[in-house]
Amino acid sequence: MLILLFWLMALLAFAGATWLGKRLGLIPIVSQLLLATFGLPLLMLLWVEPHWQLSGAQLIEPVWLKTLYGLAFALVLGHILSDVVDVALDRQSLKVALPSFVVPFICGVACAVWLLPEQRWISDLAVGLVFAITAIPVLYLYLNHINYPPAATRRLVQAAILIDLACWSLFALAQGSLHLSSLLLPLLMACTPLLLRLLGIRQPLVYSLGFFALLVLAEHYKLNALIFGIGYLMCMSRLKQAWVLPIKPAVLALLQNYLAVPLLLTFGLVQINVHSAMGELDGLQLTALIGVPIVAKLLGNWLGLRWAPPSYPGASRWRECVLLNIRGLSEIVFLNMLLQQQLISQALYLALMLMSLLATLMPALAGLGRKNLSFATATDKPVRNRCANH
Repeated sequence: MLILLFWLMALLAFAGATWLGKRLGLIPIVSQLLLATFGLPLLMLLWVEPHWQLSGAQLIEPVWLKTLYGLAFALVLGHILSDVVDVALDRQSLKVALPSFVVPFICGVACAVWLLPEQRWISDLAVGLVFAITAIPVLYLYLNHINYPPAATRRLVQAAILIDLACWSLFALAQGSLHLSSLLLPLLMACTPLLLRLLGIRQPLVYSLGFFALLVLAEHYKLNALIFGIGYLMCMSRLKQAWVLPIKPAVLALLQNYLAVPLLLTFGLVQINVHSAMGELDGLQLTALIGVPIVAKLLGNWLGLRWAPPSYPGASRWRECVLLNIRGLSEIVFLNMLLQQQLISQALYLALMLMSLLATLMPALAGLGRKNLSFATATDKPVRNRCANH
């Protein structure tokens, strides 16, 4: 009963934080990150553990909760991947994306090798990828929130898609290389669109429902959900099969903001013993894990934006550097996946969550969170992207 009460309290707290954040002009994920990073650890330390005598392990023990977490994980990861693979390659976006991925990735691997305790090579690789991620949905929402020029929005969103596609694909391949036998079943599952096409089924809803159902199955049975998800959607792309959301965008946004994202954040953070986690990292390590990813990402963004021509007359490179440093939802899902697979420690998870919060808040702190900022006029059609539904 206490476990159920805790989760109801957590969801209500996130709903309240989201409502309050909207009143203050914050995007939901920013309010949720603030509550998760500071509110949840305090709740665990000051109330749940001393008064209720419940540990993080007990709070995530119920089968019904793990099932609900699997559904939430599949919903958010599936929606992110559906944006990632739906990309029209643009040369200028590629120029922006390449340094924006490579520079922080190299810095992340270097930090993992030199500053962290010895760990498996795939964990070092994962840290590098965490350094490089840009959150597609939150970036798109920020750009629309401040009425950014459509042509510039398209370029930045496409660059973020290319960055995340590189991150998800590299990690999926790295996982598969460790257990070659585990590649076969996810790849076979990814061929489901071919089977549906051979059966003469062309209704887009069947393909999207099948995708989310199989993604839940893959997560439940600890199969390689990344290989399956990317493979399935690329197979759909090769077949030129249209993609539709299985539920209305407004309903999906409600599910993500008030159930899925709060569940993912809470599920990850309640497992962490804050006292021991913070004791595992010294001042140098904590400073590096928070500061280096942000600085490296800004440097990579700057090099990419210098390589490509301005996205519109009078475009500000420093502004776009800060915007491309947004982390948010994509990083949360990736960190949760690494923690669940025990590829990163609790201390590393907490430090990188703090980094993600700071990076996501940077545009607002730099004055980019206000609507109707003054930008040069762009004579382009409004950009449309499924990220708007996040």
